[in-house]
Amino acid sequence: MYLAEVSLIFGMTRLLRTNAAVSIDPALPAADLVERGLAQLAAGGRLGEQTAESLLVQIGASRLRALGITISDRTPGAAEGPEMALYELLAREDPDSAHSRYNALVRALVSFERAAESGVR
Repeated sequence: MYLAEVSLIFGMTRLLRTNAAVSIDPALPAADLVERGLAQLAAGGRLGEQTAESLLVQIGASRLRALGITISDRTPGAAEGPEMALYELLAREDPDSAHSRYNALVRALVSFERAAESGVR
């Protein structure tokens, strides 16, 4: 994906516009998580291949779309929703730390969204 020569700067948040999507400023908190999740969803991961990052992006999809971030329409969804799917994924990996890791990931997503929104407004 190529980046346009002109970048739009909104306060501290820099969103580089391309012809298809918005590139995320790596200086934003949790930008790496969001970028990985977007890439995984764009690659069309099936439900059995979902990762914590892709589920996190699905959780924040409405706010991310409001920021101009394109999220694949092919996003797989669990019947119980991405929140429960993320928790279940974390619990399978390590049941004892699932709750705290879930909360940490959601806090990171909210930090990203708030930082991006404060720069866009």
